[in-house]
Amino acid sequence: MTNTLYDALIAPHHDNPDPFLQRDDGVTLSYAAFVERAAQIAHVLVEHGLRPGDRIVVQAPKLSDTIALYAGAVQAGAVYLPLNTAYTLSELRYFIGDATPALIICDSADGAQITEIAAEVGAKVLTLGGDTGTLSVAANGQPTRFDTVARGPDDLAALLYTSGTTGRSKGAMLSHRNLLSNATVLTDLWQITDQDRLIHALPIFHTHGLFVALNTALLAGASVRLMSAFDLDVVLGALPTATLMMGVPTFYTRLLGDARLTQDQCRTMRLFISGSAPLLAETHKAFKARTGHRILERYGMTETNMITSNPYEGDRIAGTVGHALPGTEVKITDPDTGAALPHGEIGMIEVRGDNVFQGYWNMPEKTAEELRADGFFLTGDLAVMEPDGRVSIVGRAKDLIISGGYNIYPKEIEDVINDVDGVNESAVFGIPHPDFGESVVAAVVASPGAAVAPDDIKGVVEADLARFKHPRRYIMLDALPRNTMGKVQKNVLRQTYSD
Repeated sequence: MTNTLYDALIAPHHDNPDPFLQRDDGVTLSYAAFVERAAQIAHVLVEHGLRPGDRIVVQAPKLSDTIALYAGAVQAGAVYLPLNTAYTLSELRYFIGDATPALIICDSADGAQITEIAAEVGAKVLTLGGDTGTLSVAANGQPTRFDTVARGPDDLAALLYTSGTTGRSKGAMLSHRNLLSNATVLTDLWQITDQDRLIHALPIFHTHGLFVALNTALLAGASVRLMSAFDLDVVLGALPTATLMMGVPTFYTRLLGDARLTQDQCRTMRLFISGSAPLLAETHKAFKARTGHRILERYGMTETNMITSNPYEGDRIAGTVGHALPGTEVKITDPDTGAALPHGEIGMIEVRGDNVFQGYWNMPEKTAEELRADGFFLTGDLAVMEPDGRVSIVGRAKDLIISGGYNIYPKEIEDVINDVDGVNESAVFGIPHPDFGESVVAAVVASPGAAVAPDDIKGVVEADLARFKHPRRYIMLDALPRNTMGKVQKNVLRQTYSD
Protein backbone atom coordinates (compact mmCIF):
# COMPACT_ATOMS: atom_id res chain seq x y z
CA MET A 1 0.00 0.00 0.00
CA THR A 2 1.26 3.50 -0.82
CA ASN A 3 1.38 5.92 2.09
CA THR A 4 3.14 9.09 0.92
CA LEU A 5 4.66 10.33 4.16
CA TYR A 6 5.29 6.97 5.84
CA ASP A 7 6.91 5.46 2.75
CA ALA A 8 9.39 8.34 2.50
CA LEU A 9 10.22 9.05 6.14
CA ILE A 10 9.81 5.83 8.09
CA ALA A 11 9.53 2.69 5.96
CA PRO A 12 13.11 2.95 4.57
CA HIS A 13 14.48 2.46 8.09
CA HIS A 14 12.85 -0.91 8.83
CA ASP A 15 16.26 -2.64 8.91
CA ASN A 16 18.45 0.37 9.74
CA PRO A 17 20.59 -0.39 12.82
CA ASP A 18 21.87 3.18 13.16
CA PRO A 19 20.93 5.23 16.23
CA PHE A 20 17.88 7.47 15.86
CA LEU A 21 16.73 8.78 19.26
CA GLN A 22 19.22 9.27 22.09
CA ARG A 23 17.19 10.02 25.22
CA ASP A 24 17.91 11.91 28.44
CA ASP A 25 18.07 8.63 30.37
CA GLY A 26 20.95 7.43 28.21
CA VAL A 27 18.88 4.91 26.24
CA THR A 28 19.35 4.96 22.47
CA LEU A 29 16.64 3.75 20.12
CA SER A 30 17.81 2.52 16.71
CA TYR A 31 15.92 3.35 13.55
CA ALA A 32 14.83 -0.27 13.16
CA ALA A 33 13.55 -0.40 16.74
CA PHE A 34 11.70 2.88 16.18
CA VAL A 35 9.92 1.49 13.13
CA GLU A 36 8.87 -1.56 15.14
CA ARG A 37 7.63 0.61 18.02
CA ALA A 38 5.58 2.74 15.63
CA ALA A 39 3.97 -0.44 14.28
CA GLN A 40 3.11 -1.62 17.79
CA ILE A 41 1.46 1.73 18.54
CA ALA A 42 -0.43 1.64 15.22
CA HIS A 43 -1.93 -1.70 16.28
CA VAL A 44 -3.14 -0.16 19.55
CA LEU A 45 -4.69 2.81 17.75
CA VAL A 46 -6.64 0.56 15.39
CA GLU A 47 -7.74 -1.72 18.22
CA HIS A 48 -9.27 1.35 19.87
CA GLY A 49 -11.42 2.07 16.85
CA LEU A 50 -9.20 4.37 14.80
CA ARG A 51 -10.11 4.59 11.11
CA PRO A 52 -8.28 6.31 8.23
CA GLY A 53 -8.92 10.04 8.34
CA ASP A 54 -9.76 10.09 12.06
CA ARG A 55 -8.11 12.76 14.17
CA ILE A 56 -5.81 11.91 17.08
CA VAL A 57 -5.39 14.69 19.63
CA VAL A 58 -2.05 14.47 21.42
CA GLN A 59 -1.20 16.49 24.52
CA ALA A 60 1.57 14.38 25.94
CA PRO A 61 5.10 14.69 27.33
CA LYS A 62 8.09 14.67 25.00
CA LEU A 63 9.05 11.00 24.95
CA SER A 64 10.40 8.59 22.35
CA ASP A 65 6.98 6.90 22.44
CA THR A 66 5.32 10.23 21.62
CA ILE A 67 7.42 10.44 18.46
CA ALA A 68 6.65 6.79 17.68
CA LEU A 69 2.98 7.71 18.14
CA TYR A 70 3.35 10.32 15.38
CA ALA A 71 4.87 7.68 13.09
CA GLY A 72 2.25 5.09 14.05
CA ALA A 73 -0.57 7.56 13.42
CA VAL A 74 0.77 8.27 9.94
CA GLN A 75 1.13 4.54 9.26
CA ALA A 76 -2.46 3.93 10.38
CA GLY A 77 -3.78 6.70 8.12
CA ALA A 78 -4.80 9.06 10.93
CA VAL A 79 -4.62 12.85 11.12
CA TYR A 80 -2.15 13.85 13.84
CA LEU A 81 -3.15 16.81 16.02
CA PRO A 82 -0.52 17.83 18.62
CA LEU A 83 -1.45 20.38 21.29
CA ASN A 84 0.66 22.55 23.54
CA THR A 85 1.20 20.81 26.87
CA ALA A 86 0.57 24.12 28.66
CA TYR A 87 -3.05 24.43 27.50
CA THR A 88 -5.63 24.45 30.28
CA LEU A 89 -8.72 22.24 30.36
CA SER A 90 -10.93 25.08 29.12
CA GLU A 91 -8.63 25.58 26.14
CA LEU A 92 -8.52 21.84 25.43
CA ARG A 93 -12.31 21.69 25.43
CA TYR A 94 -12.39 24.02 22.40
CA PHE A 95 -9.81 22.08 20.38
CA ILE A 96 -11.37 18.71 21.14
CA GLY A 97 -14.87 19.97 20.42
CA ASP A 98 -13.79 21.46 17.10
CA ALA A 99 -11.63 18.57 15.87
CA THR A 100 -13.92 15.77 17.16
CA PRO A 101 -11.09 13.23 17.49
CA ALA A 102 -11.55 9.50 17.72
CA LEU A 103 -8.68 9.23 20.20
CA ILE A 104 -7.01 11.53 22.71
CA ILE A 105 -3.51 10.77 23.99
CA CYS A 106 -2.54 12.65 27.13
CA ASP A 107 -0.11 12.65 30.03
CA SER A 108 -0.81 9.85 32.49
CA ALA A 109 -1.33 12.44 35.22
CA ASP A 110 -4.17 14.09 33.28
CA GLY A 111 -6.11 11.00 32.24
CA ALA A 112 -9.10 11.43 34.54
CA GLN A 113 -9.71 15.09 33.64
CA ILE A 114 -9.26 14.53 29.91
CA THR A 115 -11.65 11.58 29.99
CA GLU A 116 -14.46 13.93 31.08
CA ILE A 117 -13.88 16.19 28.07
CA ALA A 118 -13.44 13.23 25.71
CA ALA A 119 -16.86 11.92 26.67
CA GLU A 120 -18.43 15.06 25.20
CA VAL A 121 -17.31 14.05 21.68
CA GLY A 122 -17.29 10.28 22.14
CA ALA A 123 -13.49 9.98 22.01
CA LYS A 124 -11.42 7.33 23.75
CA VAL A 125 -8.43 8.23 25.92
CA LEU A 126 -5.00 6.63 26.19
CA THR A 127 -2.07 7.90 28.22
CA LEU A 128 1.69 8.29 27.96
CA GLY A 129 4.28 8.78 30.68
CA GLY A 130 5.52 6.90 33.73
CA ASP A 131 5.19 3.15 34.15
CA THR A 132 1.41 3.15 33.78
CA GLY A 133 0.90 4.93 30.46
CA THR A 134 -1.88 2.87 28.90
CA LEU A 135 -0.70 3.41 25.32
CA SER A 136 2.84 2.26 26.06
CA VAL A 137 1.73 -0.71 28.15
CA ALA A 138 -0.73 -1.83 25.48
CA ALA A 139 1.88 -1.45 22.73
CA ASN A 140 4.37 -3.69 24.51
CA GLY A 141 2.41 -6.82 23.61
CA GLN A 142 1.64 -5.92 19.98
CA PRO A 143 3.25 -7.27 16.79
CA THR A 144 6.18 -5.30 15.44
CA ARG A 145 4.78 -5.28 11.90
CA PHE A 146 1.69 -3.38 10.77
CA ASP A 147 0.00 -3.32 7.36
CA THR A 148 0.43 0.30 6.37
CA VAL A 149 -2.81 2.09 5.47
CA ALA A 150 -2.88 3.65 2.01
CA ARG A 151 -2.79 7.46 1.98
CA GLY A 152 -2.14 9.67 -1.01
CA PRO A 153 -0.36 13.02 -1.39
CA ASP A 154 -3.53 15.06 -0.86
CA ASP A 155 -4.83 13.12 2.15
CA LEU A 156 -4.54 14.92 5.47
CA ALA A 157 -1.57 13.99 7.64
CA ALA A 158 -1.87 16.63 10.35
CA LEU A 159 -4.16 19.26 11.78
CA LEU A 160 -2.35 22.09 13.58
CA TYR A 161 -4.19 24.89 15.31
CA THR A 162 -2.74 28.28 14.58
CA SER A 163 -3.28 31.76 15.91
CA GLY A 164 -4.79 34.98 14.66
CA THR A 165 -5.71 38.24 16.32
CA THR A 166 -9.46 37.79 16.50
CA GLY A 167 -11.70 34.86 17.27
CA ARG A 168 -10.62 31.36 18.12
CA SER A 169 -7.74 29.24 16.87
CA LYS A 170 -7.97 27.86 13.35
CA GLY A 171 -7.10 24.28 12.42
CA ALA A 172 -4.64 24.29 9.52
CA MET A 173 -5.09 21.17 7.39
CA LEU A 174 -1.73 19.79 6.25
CA SER A 175 -1.49 17.02 3.67
CA HIS A 176 1.10 14.33 3.13
CA ARG A 177 2.37 16.37 0.15
CA ASN A 178 2.62 19.55 2.25
CA LEU A 179 4.82 17.91 4.87
CA LEU A 180 6.96 15.76 2.60
CA SER A 181 7.69 18.48 0.05
CA ASN A 182 8.94 20.83 2.75
CA ALA A 183 11.06 18.17 4.47
CA THR A 184 12.64 17.22 1.14
CA VAL A 185 13.53 20.80 0.25
CA LEU A 186 14.96 21.62 3.69
CA THR A 187 16.99 18.42 3.94
CA ASP A 188 18.62 19.23 0.60
CA LEU A 189 19.05 22.96 1.24
CA TRP A 190 20.61 22.53 4.69
CA GLN A 191 22.61 19.47 3.54
CA ILE A 192 21.32 17.21 6.31
CA THR A 193 22.69 13.65 6.06
CA ASP A 194 22.92 10.43 8.04
CA GLN A 195 26.20 11.76 9.44
CA ASP A 196 24.41 14.55 11.31
CA ARG A 197 23.71 14.54 15.04
CA LEU A 198 20.86 16.92 15.86
CA ILE A 199 20.33 18.63 19.22
CA HIS A 200 16.55 18.54 19.67
CA ALA A 201 15.39 20.68 22.61
CA LEU A 202 12.26 22.05 20.91
CA PRO A 203 8.70 21.07 21.83
CA ILE A 204 7.11 18.48 19.54
CA PHE A 205 3.62 20.00 19.50
CA HIS A 206 4.83 22.73 17.13
CA THR A 207 5.74 22.79 13.42
CA HIS A 208 9.37 23.62 14.20
CA GLY A 209 10.13 20.73 16.52
CA LEU A 210 7.89 18.12 14.92
CA PHE A 211 7.98 18.70 11.17
CA VAL A 212 11.09 20.81 10.51
CA ALA A 213 13.40 19.01 12.92
CA LEU A 214 12.10 15.44 13.02
CA ASN A 215 10.87 15.05 9.45
CA THR A 216 14.22 16.20 8.05
CA ALA A 217 16.11 13.92 10.45
CA LEU A 218 13.97 10.95 9.42
CA LEU A 219 14.35 11.72 5.74
CA ALA A 220 18.14 11.98 6.04
CA GLY A 221 18.65 9.21 8.60
CA ALA A 222 20.31 11.59 11.08
CA SER A 223 20.60 10.78 14.78
CA VAL A 224 18.72 12.93 17.27
CA ARG A 225 19.75 13.86 20.80
CA LEU A 226 16.21 14.07 22.18
CA MET A 227 15.96 16.43 25.16
CA SER A 228 12.77 16.74 27.17
CA ALA A 229 13.16 20.53 27.14
CA PHE A 230 15.81 23.18 26.72
CA ASP A 231 18.28 22.81 29.60
CA LEU A 232 21.37 25.01 29.33
CA ASP A 233 23.69 22.51 30.97
CA VAL A 234 22.44 19.60 28.87
CA VAL A 235 22.67 21.52 25.60
CA LEU A 236 26.18 22.79 26.36
CA GLY A 237 27.20 19.25 27.26
CA ALA A 238 25.86 17.90 23.96
CA LEU A 239 27.48 20.50 21.69
CA PRO A 240 30.93 18.83 21.40
CA THR A 241 29.41 15.68 19.87
CA ALA A 242 26.68 17.30 17.76
CA THR A 243 26.69 18.77 14.26
CA LEU A 244 23.30 20.47 14.01
CA MET A 245 20.95 22.43 16.25
CA MET A 246 17.52 23.91 15.59
CA GLY A 247 16.17 26.41 18.07
CA VAL A 248 14.26 29.60 18.80
CA PRO A 249 16.05 32.90 19.52
CA THR A 250 15.63 32.31 23.26
CA PHE A 251 17.95 29.28 23.02
CA TYR A 252 20.72 31.40 21.54
CA THR A 253 20.40 34.27 24.00
CA ARG A 254 20.55 31.77 26.87
CA LEU A 255 23.66 30.14 25.41
CA LEU A 256 25.33 33.52 24.93
CA GLY A 257 24.70 34.28 28.60
CA ASP A 258 26.97 31.38 29.64
CA ALA A 259 30.76 31.67 29.50
CA ARG A 260 31.02 27.97 28.64
CA LEU A 261 29.81 28.72 25.09
CA THR A 262 33.09 28.92 23.18
CA GLN A 263 34.39 28.19 19.73
CA ASP A 264 36.02 25.02 21.06
CA GLN A 265 32.73 23.84 22.58
CA CYS A 266 31.20 24.11 19.08
CA ARG A 267 34.10 22.46 17.27
CA THR A 268 32.01 19.64 15.73
CA MET A 269 29.00 21.81 14.88
CA ARG A 270 28.33 22.69 11.27
CA LEU A 271 24.98 24.51 11.49
CA PHE A 272 22.83 26.45 13.95
CA ILE A 273 19.28 27.24 12.74
CA SER A 274 16.84 29.70 14.28
CA GLY A 275 13.15 30.27 13.68
CA SER A 276 9.63 30.67 15.15
CA ALA A 277 10.37 34.27 16.20
CA PRO A 278 12.57 37.11 14.92
CA LEU A 279 16.27 36.78 15.72
CA LEU A 280 17.71 40.10 16.83
CA ALA A 281 20.66 41.33 14.77
CA GLU A 282 22.74 41.78 17.92
CA THR A 283 22.18 38.10 18.82
CA HIS A 284 23.32 37.07 15.35
CA LYS A 285 26.48 39.17 15.60
CA ALA A 286 27.30 38.17 19.19
CA PHE A 287 26.95 34.47 18.37
CA LYS A 288 29.29 34.81 15.39
CA ALA A 289 31.85 36.65 17.50
CA ARG A 290 31.71 34.04 20.28
CA THR A 291 31.54 30.79 18.31
CA GLY A 292 32.57 31.57 14.77
CA HIS A 293 29.17 30.33 13.54
CA ARG A 294 26.60 32.43 11.69
CA ILE A 295 23.11 31.39 12.78
CA LEU A 296 20.92 30.48 9.81
CA GLU A 297 17.54 32.19 10.17
CA ARG A 298 14.50 30.96 8.27
CA TYR A 299 10.81 31.93 8.12
CA GLY A 300 7.64 29.89 8.05
CA MET A 301 4.12 29.53 9.34
CA THR A 302 1.91 26.71 10.54
CA GLU A 303 -0.16 27.01 7.35
CA THR A 304 2.82 26.90 5.00
CA ASN A 305 5.60 25.05 6.79
CA MET A 306 8.86 26.83 5.88
CA ILE A 307 8.74 29.60 3.25
CA THR A 308 12.20 31.18 3.12
CA SER A 309 15.70 30.48 4.38
CA ASN A 310 19.04 32.17 4.51
CA PRO A 311 21.53 30.18 2.40
CA TYR A 312 23.63 27.32 3.68
CA GLU A 313 26.46 28.56 1.52
CA GLY A 314 26.53 32.31 1.07
CA ASP A 315 25.70 35.39 3.10
CA ARG A 316 23.44 34.94 6.09
CA ILE A 317 22.47 38.52 6.71
CA ALA A 318 21.26 39.52 10.16
CA GLY A 319 17.70 40.84 10.11
CA THR A 320 16.65 38.99 6.98
CA VAL A 321 14.97 35.62 6.50
CA GLY A 322 16.61 34.83 3.17
CA HIS A 323 15.16 33.69 -0.12
CA ALA A 324 12.10 31.68 -1.08
CA LEU A 325 12.70 27.94 -0.83
CA PRO A 326 13.06 26.00 -4.09
CA GLY A 327 9.60 25.25 -5.46
CA THR A 328 7.99 27.97 -3.35
CA GLU A 329 6.75 31.23 -4.84
CA VAL A 330 6.86 34.36 -2.70
CA LYS A 331 5.59 37.79 -3.67
CA ILE A 332 5.04 41.08 -1.87
CA THR A 333 1.63 42.61 -2.47
CA ASP A 334 -0.46 45.63 -1.55
CA PRO A 335 -2.54 44.46 1.46
CA ASP A 336 -5.58 46.38 0.20
CA THR A 337 -5.54 45.52 -3.51
CA GLY A 338 -3.45 42.35 -3.76
CA ALA A 339 -1.37 43.94 -6.54
CA ALA A 340 2.29 42.92 -6.68
CA LEU A 341 4.64 45.62 -5.39
CA PRO A 342 8.06 46.61 -6.74
CA HIS A 343 11.25 45.56 -4.97
CA GLY A 344 12.00 47.68 -1.94
CA GLU A 345 8.38 48.48 -1.06
CA ILE A 346 6.69 47.21 2.08
CA GLY A 347 3.74 44.89 1.52
CA MET A 348 2.18 41.60 2.54
CA ILE A 349 3.95 38.30 1.95
CA GLU A 350 1.94 35.91 -0.21
CA VAL A 351 3.16 32.38 -0.82
CA ARG A 352 2.26 29.49 -3.14
CA GLY A 353 3.67 25.98 -3.45
CA ASP A 354 3.32 22.34 -2.42
CA ASN A 355 4.08 23.44 1.14
CA VAL A 356 0.89 25.53 1.45
CA PHE A 357 -1.92 23.98 3.50
CA GLN A 358 -5.31 22.87 2.21
CA GLY A 359 -7.40 25.29 4.25
CA TYR A 360 -8.86 25.72 7.73
CA TRP A 361 -10.77 22.90 9.40
CA ASN A 362 -14.52 23.64 9.47
CA MET A 363 -13.88 27.25 8.34
CA PRO A 364 -14.62 27.58 4.61
CA GLU A 365 -15.22 31.33 4.86
CA LYS A 366 -11.90 31.95 6.62
CA THR A 367 -10.17 29.69 4.09
CA ALA A 368 -11.62 31.75 1.23
CA GLU A 369 -10.43 34.96 2.89
CA GLU A 370 -6.82 33.88 3.28
CA LEU A 371 -6.23 31.35 0.49
CA ARG A 372 -6.69 32.82 -2.99
CA ALA A 373 -8.25 30.84 -5.82
CA ASP A 374 -4.86 30.81 -7.59
CA GLY A 375 -3.25 29.08 -4.59
CA PHE A 376 -1.50 32.07 -3.00
CA PHE A 377 -1.83 32.28 0.78
CA LEU A 378 -2.03 35.67 2.48
CA THR A 379 0.36 35.39 5.41
CA GLY A 380 -0.55 38.67 7.13
CA ASP A 381 3.17 39.43 7.53
CA LEU A 382 4.63 42.64 6.12
CA ALA A 383 8.00 42.54 4.41
CA VAL A 384 10.37 44.00 1.84
CA MET A 385 11.94 42.00 -0.99
CA GLU A 386 15.28 43.04 -2.43
CA PRO A 387 16.03 42.76 -6.18
CA ASP A 388 17.93 39.50 -5.50
CA GLY A 389 14.82 38.02 -3.85
CA ARG A 390 16.01 38.31 -0.25
CA VAL A 391 13.13 38.93 2.16
CA SER A 392 13.17 41.07 5.32
CA ILE A 393 10.11 41.02 7.57
CA VAL A 394 9.23 44.43 8.98
CA GLY A 395 6.07 43.68 10.95
CA ARG A 396 2.71 42.00 10.95
CA ALA A 397 -0.47 43.24 9.35
CA LYS A 398 -2.33 41.94 12.35
CA ASP A 399 -1.53 42.22 16.02
CA LEU A 400 -0.35 38.67 16.54
CA ILE A 401 2.22 38.40 19.33
CA ILE A 402 5.09 35.90 19.07
CA SER A 403 6.78 35.24 22.41
CA GLY A 404 9.38 32.51 22.84
CA GLY A 405 8.29 31.01 19.51
CA TYR A 406 4.61 30.75 20.53
CA ASN A 407 1.82 32.56 18.72
CA ILE A 408 -0.51 34.43 21.06
CA TYR A 409 -3.97 35.92 20.40
CA PRO A 410 -4.39 39.36 22.00
CA LYS A 411 -8.17 39.06 21.78
CA GLU A 412 -8.23 35.76 23.64
CA ILE A 413 -6.45 37.37 26.58
CA GLU A 414 -8.56 40.52 26.33
CA ASP A 415 -11.74 38.46 26.54
CA VAL A 416 -10.59 36.94 29.84
CA ILE A 417 -9.51 40.29 31.28
CA ASN A 418 -12.72 42.05 30.23
CA ASP A 419 -14.77 39.48 32.16
CA VAL A 420 -13.06 40.39 35.44
CA ASP A 421 -15.32 42.32 37.80
CA GLY A 422 -14.45 46.00 37.71
CA VAL A 423 -12.77 45.94 34.28
CA ASN A 424 -14.28 48.14 31.58
CA GLU A 425 -11.96 47.28 28.67
CA SER A 426 -8.45 46.19 27.83
CA ALA A 427 -5.90 46.09 25.05
CA VAL A 428 -3.20 43.42 24.88
CA PHE A 429 -0.10 44.02 22.79
CA GLY A 430 3.49 42.91 22.38
CA ILE A 431 6.67 44.85 22.99
CA PRO A 432 10.23 43.84 22.05
CA HIS A 433 11.99 41.49 24.46
CA PRO A 434 15.68 40.54 24.05
CA ASP A 435 15.12 36.92 25.12
CA PHE A 436 11.59 35.99 24.00
CA GLY A 437 11.30 38.21 20.93
CA GLU A 438 8.19 39.85 22.33
CA SER A 439 6.67 40.24 25.79
CA VAL A 440 2.92 40.40 26.44
CA VAL A 441 1.58 43.61 28.02
CA ALA A 442 -2.01 44.39 28.98
CA ALA A 443 -3.41 47.93 29.21
CA VAL A 444 -6.54 47.93 31.35
CA VAL A 445 -9.26 50.53 31.99
CA ALA A 446 -11.39 50.08 35.11
CA SER A 447 -15.15 50.61 35.13
CA PRO A 448 -16.26 53.99 36.53
CA GLY A 449 -16.10 53.90 40.32
CA ALA A 450 -14.60 50.41 40.42
CA ALA A 451 -11.48 49.51 42.37
CA VAL A 452 -9.60 46.78 40.53
CA ALA A 453 -5.90 45.99 40.95
CA PRO A 454 -3.48 44.22 38.59
CA ASP A 455 -3.25 41.26 41.01
CA ASP A 456 -7.02 40.77 40.78
CA ILE A 457 -6.77 40.47 37.00
CA LYS A 458 -3.61 38.40 37.11
CA GLY A 459 -5.24 35.71 39.26
CA VAL A 460 -8.10 35.21 36.79
CA VAL A 461 -5.83 35.14 33.74
CA GLU A 462 -3.46 32.61 35.29
CA ALA A 463 -6.36 30.29 36.08
CA ASP A 464 -7.84 30.41 32.58
CA LEU A 465 -4.89 30.62 30.18
CA ALA A 466 -1.60 28.83 29.56
CA ARG A 467 1.44 30.42 31.13
CA PHE A 468 2.99 31.60 27.86
CA LYS A 469 -0.10 33.80 27.28
CA HIS A 470 0.12 35.58 30.64
CA PRO A 471 0.88 39.32 30.39
CA ARG A 472 4.20 40.15 32.00
CA ARG A 473 2.91 43.61 32.88
CA TYR A 474 -0.48 45.20 33.59
CA ILE A 475 -0.84 48.93 33.00
CA MET A 476 -3.88 50.66 34.50
CA LEU A 477 -5.06 53.57 32.31
CA ASP A 478 -7.89 56.08 32.44
CA ALA A 479 -8.62 55.47 28.75
CA LEU A 480 -7.19 53.58 25.77
CA PRO A 481 -5.75 55.64 22.90
CA ARG A 482 -8.13 55.71 19.90
CA ASN A 483 -8.17 57.15 16.41
CA THR A 484 -10.95 59.28 14.99
CA MET A 485 -12.89 56.15 14.03
CA GLY A 486 -12.80 54.90 17.62
CA LYS A 487 -10.32 52.08 16.95
CA VAL A 488 -7.82 51.35 19.72
CA GLN A 489 -4.34 52.39 18.60
CA LYS A 490 -2.15 49.51 19.72
CA ASN A 491 0.74 51.03 17.80
CA VAL A 492 0.61 53.98 20.20
CA LEU A 493 0.62 51.63 23.18
CA ARG A 494 3.60 49.73 21.78
CA GLN A 495 5.54 52.94 21.16
CA THR A 496 4.71 54.31 24.61
CA TYR A 497 5.57 51.22 26.63
CA SER A 498 8.32 49.53 24.61
CA ASP A 499 10.93 50.72 27.13
